[in-house]
Amino acid sequence: MDDIKVLIDKKLLSARIRELGKQIEKDYEGKEIVLVGLLKGSVMFLAELAENISNDVGLDFMDVSSYKGKESTGNIRINKDIRDSIEGKDVIIVEDIIDTGRTLSHVIQYLKQKSPNSLKIATMLSKPSRREVEIKVDYIGFEIEDKFVVGYGLDYNEKYRNLPYIGYIE
Repeated sequence: MDDIKVLIDKKLLSARIRELGKQIEKDYEGKEIVLVGLLKGSVMFLAELAENISNDVGLDFMDVSSYKGKESTGNIRINKDIRDSIEGKDVIIVEDIIDTGRTLSHVIQYLKQKSPNSLKIATMLSKPSRREVEIKVDYIGFEIEDKFVVGYGLDYNEKYRNLPYIGYIE
């Protein structure tokens, strides 16, 4: 097993996700929202975020890949598209972590072609020091330094997604 150090514990994580949920609720008062989770990493964040929004919330998912191990391949593939139409709807893309921004930039352009009423971004973690593509992120859980993080949906070769906290491997 890798040596994993706690970066953000469950209590702090849940408190921040609750704050994000309340902010989204306020920003979309009286409106239905569609949360589009990017699989697999966003699942735990998306579930807890949705629990903290009292608006009507629809859920959909995309599976987009660009990573192998710890490195981005730069080759972005859509393995699973959203199932339902988002035309005329208020959509929030829910991401586990924004690193270089290349994958998310691709997803944004792709979803804009489907004519949503609005399209915003919510991410659990952001690594601005690694950004290669400028992206406006509307809801950020935590900005972190350049560490390889795991837990709470984030993985290393499909391991550690089930950790109840965000940790890092040295």
